[in-house]
Amino acid sequence: MSTNVINVFCQLNYTIVEPTSFVFSIAPAKTDFQQLQQEALTVTPYTPVEWVDIGDYGSRLIRFQAQPGMLTVEYRASVQLMPVLMPAAPLEEIQFSALSADILPYLNPSRYCEADRLGRFAFKEFGQLPMGYARVQAVADWVYHNIDYLPGSTDASSGACDVLIQRAGVCRDFAHLSIAFCRALGIPARYVAGYAPELNPPDFHGFFEAYLGDKWYLFDATKLAPVSGFVRIGTGRDAADASFATLVGEAAMDSMVVSAATASGESLPDNGGAVSSATQ
Repeated sequence: MSTNVINVFCQLNYTIVEPTSFVFSIAPAKTDFQQLQQEALTVTPYTPVEWVDIGDYGSRLIRFQAQPGMLTVEYRASVQLMPVLMPAAPLEEIQFSALSADILPYLNPSRYCEADRLGRFAFKEFGQLPMGYARVQAVADWVYHNIDYLPGSTDASSGACDVLIQRAGVCRDFAHLSIAFCRALGIPARYVAGYAPELNPPDFHGFFEAYLGDKWYLFDATKLAPVSGFVRIGTGRDAADASFATLVGEAAMDSMVVSAATASGESLPDNGGAVSSATQ
């Protein structure tokens, strides 16, 4: 098990036209593999907030209502990461009949991961590859080499099939296509939203996990940041379950600043193995 301390920060600025309810998923999850050393939230102008624990993954939401005017949400935290590092080679895919009930939903198609429409393509590209960690990595590598990372090329309605057709997307699209391919192959896979040190330009990041052996292992088809430094915020079937911000009302985002870096200021080493940071 390796240990790193990651400092994360975000500042979100809005202009509110009508009274608006906000739900933010910007705080790191509390899990056995990442522990908060300190955190601070500031909402300007001052607004009472509600912290809501959700799901089985330690995720936390920040919820409040704001009145018309300017709004700034600023969050910072220091997070100690303690991921499990494993040799990749022995990690095997699990037969459907042996999967526990809580894993089965991550084989199903979802809003942005239309695995049922990509089965033929997935088996043609990856069906003959050796099963296990190497096949999931081959999926991520294929997405990296065949999809252009192009900001602005997709929107909130774009799913994995759209990304495959137009061959362009951003981090969440890379994750969605990888997840859809894995599910089409019978490999449980799910979406993770978080912070990523060394990501350039800095932003919130979307990546994915695949279930191999008896654990979930992290993958990132963008290859924009080292997986061992990822700070988990939300986990779900796809990005619909792990949105950074949800609002009901009328408000527009004016600007956003996001950063994540090791407390030491040093780059994260390439561990060369499989990284797990989830208990379930």
